[in-house]
Order: sequence, then C-alpha cells, then structure tokens
Amino acid sequence: MRIRAIALNTFKEATRNKIYYLLIFFGVFFVLSSKLVTILTLGDKVKVLKDLGLASINFFCVLIAIFTGIDLVYKEIEKKTVYNILSKPVSRSCFIIGKFFGIALTLFVALISMVIIFFLFMFLFSGEFDVRILAYFILLYFELLIITSISLLFSSISTPILSSVFTISLYLIGHVIWTFNEFKDKIVNPILKIISYILYYILPNLKKFNIKNSIVMNSDLDSSMILSSICYAIFYIAALLILTILIFNKREFK
Repeated sequence: MRIRAIALNTFKEATRNKIYYLLIFFGVFFVLSSKLVTILTLGDKVKVLKDLGLASINFFCVLIAIFTGIDLVYKEIEKKTVYNILSKPVSRSCFIIGKFFGIALTLFVALISMVIIFFLFMFLFSGEFDVRILAYFILLYFELLIITSISLLFSSISTPILSSVFTISLYLIGHVIWTFNEFKDKIVNPILKIISYILYYILPNLKKFNIKNSIVMNSDLDSSMILSSICYAIFYIAALLILTILIFNKREFK
C-alpha cells in the first residue's frame, strides 16, 4: 500500500510536468509527419513509415525516461519533502521502489499513447496490422525501465545535470557495448582484458532490445532471444534498484 501510494503520487507529479506532454506531442507529431517523408521515397513506403515511426517513438520515449527520472529523488531532497515522507512509517527502500514504479507507470501511459496513434496511422495508410510490432514495443518498454533505473540511481546521488549526463552516456554506451565483445578477445594486455570483460558484463547491453531492423525488413523474430532479453532486463533492473536502495540507505540528509 505504501509503495502504491508513492508510485501513484510520482505518476501524478510526472503527468503534471509540461515536458512530459511536450515530448508525447512531438513523438506523435513525428510519427504522423513521417507520412510526408514517404512521398519523397522511391522504395517501399510502408517500410520507411515503420522505420521512421518506430524510431520516433523510441527517441521520445527515451527522452521521457531520462528527463522524468533524473530529478525525482533529488527534487524530494532539495525541497525537503523527503523528510515528511520518511518521517512516516515508510522505509527508504519503499520510497525508491515506489518512485520506480511511478515512473514505470508514466512511461507505460506515454508509450501506449504513441503506440495507439502509430497503429491507427499504419492501418489507415497500409490497411494492415502487424502484430509483430508489439514485440518491438515490449522490448522497448523494458529498455526504458533499465534507463529509468539508471536515472533513478544517479538521481539519488547527484544533481539533475550530472544525472542526465551520466544517464545519456550509459544509454549511448549501451547501444555500442557489442564493440567490447568484438575487441576484448583481441586485447593482449591481461589487465586491460580483465577490465574489458568486467565492463562488458557490468554496463547495460541495450543492443539486446533493438529489433527494429527485423520488424522493418519483415525478418523472422527469435522468441528465445526476446525472452532472454526480458529476463536480462528484469535482472539488471533488480540489481540497479538494490544498489540504489543501498546507497540511499547510507545517505544522510541535512
């Protein structure tokens, strides 16, 4: 009940943020405006529409995940409202978990809004409903939850500006983490080799959640890969939340 109360309050705070609605608006706008790009396309217009639509939703949902999560804990500490919350029978772990589920609900509502517009637009344009795209949005949501847990971690220990820099950096690294796998076997120095292995397994591997090319090109989807990606996300999110709770429990408020 305490976690649910914090989650619902966090959701209400996030939905009052003008940036939240602005990003949803621009996400929907880019999905709709992608129709204009198909006019200039000589190839398969449906594929171009899918590509631009999915990329737009991905981009703006990531922005929502970052900018609604980086100041949640910091804002509570800065405004000293955290004292009122923790003075009640609410543990610090419940506070962090409640914040996470509040952002998760916010992201779910934003994503669902964009997905509905996207499917309606695709149906009106092509007259088809590709169920396979749902797999893309499911993986995207779990990727957003990882980004949220990262931003929540940095929000509990740093300022919003630094939190945004760190979160964006890890997001970009997460999409090129496969390069560590490419080069770690070619490194001769044993110390650098160990460091590369550690970084490869510690840093988030967000490439696991990117199946846009398979969706656009109508390639076969590997169900076992999708399931393993979801399990990876759950494990990684749990690890980050535990780390955030441990850090937050050690923090002293003045």
